[in-house]
Amino acid sequence: MWIPYQEIRRHPADFRVKYRFYSENEGGRKVTPFQGYRSDFSYDGDDTSITGIFAIHPEFEDDHGEIILDNTSPVPTEGTARMWILFPQMRKEVHTKRMELGVLGYFMEGARKVAVVEVIEIVGLHSNPTS
Repeated sequence: MWIPYQEIRRHPADFRVKYRFYSENEGGRKVTPFQGYRSDFSYDGDDTSITGIFAIHPEFEDDHGEIILDNTSPVPTEGTARMWILFPQMRKEVHTKRMELGVLGYFMEGARKVAVVEVIEIVGLHSNPTS
């Protein structure tokens, strides 16, 4: 059973996204991941050979916006996720300046884009005590 990041980290997620995993034919995964998946993140339009990718992990929600606690079944191909910035320094120096509603980005596995995302809510990005 999944333990929500908010219980572990003791602060809210940074932001929320709606996501869609690419199909295998689109260059995506053969199957969707399980809760606990640790992809990275890139902003749409970035040249990742210059900017790199960012350690921002998703935590997937069900149709009611609640954290999916079952970590033994694949998450939906499309849905919403809470996003967690791992490094406080990057939150402060990069993401508080770039992240806003409507921003497009990607779940990344190395240099490969496996899902497209759109920011739908800013949650604790500007108020996290670790920033």
